[in-house]
Amino acid sequence: MAFIRCVEHPLALDKLGRLRDRATDVPTFRRLVHEISLFLAMECTRDVVVEERLTETPIRSARVSQVVDSIVLIPILRAGLGMVEGMLQVVPNASVGHIGLHRDPTTLSPVEYYANTPRDLASQQVIVLDPMLATGGSADAALALLKGQGAKRIKLASLLAAPEGVERINRAHPDVQVYTVAVDEGLNDHAYIVPGLGDAGDRMFGTL
Repeated sequence: MAFIRCVEHPLALDKLGRLRDRATDVPTFRRLVHEISLFLAMECTRDVVVEERLTETPIRSARVSQVVDSIVLIPILRAGLGMVEGMLQVVPNASVGHIGLHRDPTTLSPVEYYANTPRDLASQQVIVLDPMLATGGSADAALALLKGQGAKRIKLASLLAAPEGVERINRAHPDVQVYTVAVDEGLNDHAYIVPGLGDAGDRMFGTL
C-alpha cells in the first residue's frame, strides 16, 4: 500500500488557501508555491541517512548529526519547476534532474518530450515534484521512467492531490511515498482537481 502523508501544518494550509484564491496574482502565487515547498521538503527528508560526527562548539566538543544521503530532485516540467527553489533551500546539495511531460488534450495521456536525470539513481533518494496530482498520469509515467533508470527510493511531493491520482499511484507504485498538503474532492470532466486551484503552471508562469 502506498504511503500518503498530508502536511497539515496550519501555516501550510493557510498558504494553500491563498493559492486557491482566483484573485492571487502571479508573483504571490509563485512565492506561495515556494513557501509550501519548504514544508514538503522537511517532511520528505525526515528519513534521510545521517551519521554522527564530532565538532567543536565555542564551549566544548559535541557529537552532531550530518546528512550523508544523496538527494535528487526531479521536477516534472513545467509546473514542477516552481517547487525546486523551495526544496533547495532545505537540501542545497541536492542534484536536480528534469522530466518533461505534457498531457494530450484528447486522450489526457502523458507524452514525454524531455528527460535528463543524474546517474546512479539506485543509490540516491529521489523526490519527484509534481504540484498537482490530478489523474496521476504524469506522475505515473515519471515514476516508471525513473524506476527504469534504477531508482529504488522514490517519493512524490505535490501541493494538492485528487483521490483519483492517489489511487493510481497506489496501484501502479505502492512502494512510492506520496506527500501533499491536502487531498481534494475529485476531478471534473476536464480532469482538473475540484475545488483545486486551477492550472498551477498557468498561474505560476502567467500564461492564463
